[in-house]
Amino acid sequence: MSLLVFGSTGTLGRQIVRRALHEGFQVKCFVRNFRKASFLKEWGAELIYGDLAVPETIPQTLHGITAIIDASTTRTTDLYNTKQIDLYGKSILIQSAIKAKIHKYIFFSVLNAHKYSGIPLVELKLSIESQLLNSKINYTIFNLAGFFQGIVSQYAVPILDQQTIWLAGESTPIAYINTQDIAKIVVKSLSISQFNNKFYPIVGKKAWNSLEIVRLCEKISGQRAQIAQVPFYILKMIRLFTECFQWSWNISERLAFTEILSKGDLFDTSMYEVYNLLQLEEEDIESLEVYLQEYFEKIMNKLKEMNYHKLNSNTSDQQNNNF
Repeated sequence: MSLLVFGSTGTLGRQIVRRALHEGFQVKCFVRNFRKASFLKEWGAELIYGDLAVPETIPQTLHGITAIIDASTTRTTDLYNTKQIDLYGKSILIQSAIKAKIHKYIFFSVLNAHKYSGIPLVELKLSIESQLLNSKINYTIFNLAGFFQGIVSQYAVPILDQQTIWLAGESTPIAYINTQDIAKIVVKSLSISQFNNKFYPIVGKKAWNSLEIVRLCEKISGQRAQIAQVPFYILKMIRLFTECFQWSWNISERLAFTEILSKGDLFDTSMYEVYNLLQLEEEDIESLEVYLQEYFEKIMNKLKEMNYHKLNSNTSDQQNNNF
């Protein structure tokens, strides 16, 4: 089976490429920047030029492809053009996939997306879902909640750098999961017919709210977090204000997601059916505790190594001065 991966340089996409190569698939990556994607070539993937914002580059990339895995996301720095990239570009991709008789199309959406259709980026996901449902292509749509990797930059790094972590009241519990485990599930699903033309969730073992994650990071790192609470009504006022100006739409969009996390909805669901189909056990999926433990251990070891080299360097300089 020959795979074409979109969003292959991203947090999730690169793990899918790595896993698919490990499982023996022929993997091609749809990329705009060959230099940025050079590490994928080193892993053994083939790079193919294409740009979702330039639809005419899409059809030719599907030659010889069996399955498409679309892990691409909107460039948030260019929110004004999201419809061009996420809607029109992917509409052309789906149409081209039908003409090329692609056997499988995997798309990633958002868990509970139907509850938040008023948010433009979620609305676009729902629109693409609708196109796949109404097409003749064989699809699987995986609904995701959150990645472990995002927790590092949002909580772990600020604690280590003694920076303030901003929390918005009682936050929504989210069943975060390692992108490596998502990749394992997705690649394994390619050979199982029960995944055809279905929606399935991919979530972690346990749902965590923001404060619980902060406390876990404190416990593992041994450092105290600096926390600041932002009232929900202030976030809402700022979002309504930023919606008034095109230049601040990107800010408004991010605040909309922050509002979701403040409403107390549950971004979690049962993985029983997925585990059963793939013959996996819950123990096969990494927990957040283990992930953060390994992360902080690596950081602490690196800091100790840096301090050791710095101490040796200072000692050497002192000896040279004495000489």
